[in-house]
Amino acid sequence: MAATQPFRIRSISHFHQLRGLPKPEHPLVSVVNFDDVKHPVEGEPQNLVADYYSIALKRNFSPDLKYGYGQQEYDFDEGIMFFISPGQVFSVQSGGVYKVSGWMLLIHPDFLWNTSLAKKIKHYEYFNYSVNEALHLSDKEETMLTGIMQNIAQEYHSNIDTFSQDVITAQIELMLAYSERFYNRQFITRKITNHKILSRLEDILTDYFNSDNLEKEGLPTVQFIANALHVSPNYLSAMLKMQTGQSTQQHIHDKLIEKAKEKLSTTNLSISEIAYTLGFEHSQSFSKLFRNKTNLSPLEFRQSFN
Repeated sequence: MAATQPFRIRSISHFHQLRGLPKPEHPLVSVVNFDDVKHPVEGEPQNLVADYYSIALKRNFSPDLKYGYGQQEYDFDEGIMFFISPGQVFSVQSGGVYKVSGWMLLIHPDFLWNTSLAKKIKHYEYFNYSVNEALHLSDKEETMLTGIMQNIAQEYHSNIDTFSQDVITAQIELMLAYSERFYNRQFITRKITNHKILSRLEDILTDYFNSDNLEKEGLPTVQFIANALHVSPNYLSAMLKMQTGQSTQQHIHDKLIEKAKEKLSTTNLSISEIAYTLGFEHSQSFSKLFRNKTNLSPLEFRQSFN
């Protein structure tokens, strides 16, 4: 059976219509109070995709309310913030009566046209995190970000003029910068959880490199590692960079070089044979990576070791 296509929310005006809200005062940017939102009812499409950026700050979840993003779900009780970019599929499931409070900022990409933020917003990795990796906010952080959302609403409530786009864009950029800072804080304050992920990462890489997967499947991908750890690739790399200074790909390469050194120093296999057992189709690619990591060619390493 073919998968059901997600229901597309084409515009901010379309979202307002679906959720029983008045027409937006600005067609390309809107701040929504969840107190005013008509929530999904049974029978509505569960898989959705929107043509705009969505930044939501929510509180007071009921256990009956679950938002799935990809294969992930969450049901937090306190203030959390999550980010969805245009074209990303998410699902909304509801059972029972619930009351969610908070704010949502909707930004159509056209609003950012011809601004520096149009490109910069695509580099904020948290727009590609799974929802269960949402940003948990302190009361102070929540108050600060709520204030920025209200500043944006106040700006477009006023008469729109030639300065409006610049003022609102500056507020959005400020919110995204604070969100980046607060995510870094979250990586630091969740040390126990992060250390468990690091330990599991090491075990997964060790098992993979000690099996015959390398020769059959090649190097493990970042997506493979993230799936095994049940986190999103972007979240994993951001957390690893904060904790270790290296991305997931760099951790994979470090494990590869460790395995290569073992084979170079304890076997009589040729460089080409070692490259093949490590998942490389061409020995030149292996030699180039090895030199980049060690400042020695595989042959120079073997000779220096011996």
